[in-house]
Amino acid sequence: MSAYHQILVPFDGSPTSEKALDEAIRLARLTGARLRLLHVVDELSYVNGFETAMNYTNEIVPLMQAAGEKLLALGRQKAVDQGVDADSVLIVGGPGRICEHVAEQARSAEADLIVVGSHGRRGIGRVLMGSDAEQIVRTAPVPVLVVRGTEDAARQ
Repeated sequence: MSAYHQILVPFDGSPTSEKALDEAIRLARLTGARLRLLHVVDELSYVNGFETAMNYTNEIVPLMQAAGEKLLALGRQKAVDQGVDADSVLIVGGPGRICEHVAEQARSAEADLIVVGSHGRRGIGRVLMGSDAEQIVRTAPVPVLVVRGTEDAARQ
């Protein structure tokens, strides 16, 4: 196994991303790598049409940003508690898909590996839900380790 120096972990706090973080921490401990956790606040996924633009901008977006910062702090602490140096990046909105943000962070952090969780959906579930992990694999500038979720998550 080649030594990794910088591992990027897209992290949303889901059980699947927690499994990916655990695997990234394990790899970092084995290789002496640093971790960078990335959380992308996808503002458009929360729009339901009932908020006014002002309410959305002044109240909802700051709540999503605060939740993202808290998730990243918990993920960083988990890594540090296990002896792994970690930092994080929070991206709020902006153009581009999650996979594009991940690819850009991989380049800017000079990551040599991305570790991402996948729900392992198949068939129509994958078609309807899309697959962030699959898109990350397709667009990543570095190797990607895909960590499968539990069997229960794969059936959803």
